[in-house]
Amino acid sequence: MTDQTPPLNDVAAVIVAAGAGLRAGQPVPKQFARWRGKPVVRHSAETLAAAGISPIVVAIPDGAHDVAGAALAGIAGVRLITGGATRQESVRRALEALADAAPGAVLIHDAARPVLPRAVIDRLVSALAAQPGAIPVLPVVDSLCGADGAVMGAPAAREELRRVQTPQAFRYADILAAHRGWRGADTAGDDAQVARAGGLAVALVDGDEALHKLTYAADFAADLPPMRVGTGFDVHRLAEGEEMWLCGVRIDHTHGLAGHSDADVAIHALVDAILGAIGDGDIGSHFPPSDPQWRGASSDRFLVHAVKLAATQGYRIGNVDVTIICEAPKVGPHRAAMRQRLAGLLDAPLSSVSVKATTTERLGFTGRGEGVAAQAVATLLRD
Repeated sequence: MTDQTPPLNDVAAVIVAAGAGLRAGQPVPKQFARWRGKPVVRHSAETLAAAGISPIVVAIPDGAHDVAGAALAGIAGVRLITGGATRQESVRRALEALADAAPGAVLIHDAARPVLPRAVIDRLVSALAAQPGAIPVLPVVDSLCGADGAVMGAPAAREELRRVQTPQAFRYADILAAHRGWRGADTAGDDAQVARAGGLAVALVDGDEALHKLTYAADFAADLPPMRVGTGFDVHRLAEGEEMWLCGVRIDHTHGLAGHSDADVAIHALVDAILGAIGDGDIGSHFPPSDPQWRGASSDRFLVHAVKLAATQGYRIGNVDVTIICEAPKVGPHRAAMRQRLAGLLDAPLSSVSVKATTTERLGFTGRGEGVAAQAVATLLRD
């Protein structure tokens, strides 16, 4: 590096994460969908923070502060701003938000490129010693041609073309001035185009195939195992004056199940099975008994929440198998209603839901009628 190259502690970053991400086929915008165990946007944010780059301004959709805050929790230097209607408007808002920091340089990155090699960051920042802007590029390896509708047009010279990636690096004052001076519609494909329109030279550095952009559902599906399995187990004591809920069905009985919520021991076991399959803690971590808002809450809510969490990771219910362990009440007369209720909560066909019951031959706390136990297995399938 020369004296003109900004040190990494004088480099800020903008992550563009304000799009809808509809083509990826995820239940949330793709930048917040899970990929390789964490939200997409978190991957590059962690890499930038680890490189000493701060602040990191993340442009997000309107109304997405909660989901974005959860996705980026604990990463130093992150700031959230609401993006605009176009990518270009989102970037400008983020650059304006950096005015108080006035960094020497800024990296502008698309959240949909989660793998960000440190070597690319170093090449970009080093290139700013000679030019006010720099972008990572890759050669074009396929033959190219124009298209006249469905008919081949004139060939294009691939040796004269490059595939452009992000992050794109600029001296901060220069790219801010270029965005402020833009006079066209806010439809520039990237910030290098804005820079060139503002008279800035943009250097080319080697990109990396790892900077692949996640675009389609297949980009997420390829990262997931086709099936995951989890197990759950729960116990609640029997008590007078309590209601008896099992698998979302109220049962008349001399005693009910005691707990902070409605104590539906079967649903609690099933929730843990689903959370276990996606590796996302247990029911207590999502609905802690110390939180008064869950006092007396219907366990239906817990199960629907677990199913939604699985869906955000690309999974649906394959089948579930619940076993209730007690001497009383008798489960058989209620089994059909229990299966029907669980199928509705799981958004799964009835044939995918099994409910069984057994006793412990009067042994142990269930045999003595002190409580009810349940165990569950859940199989999740990738859509």
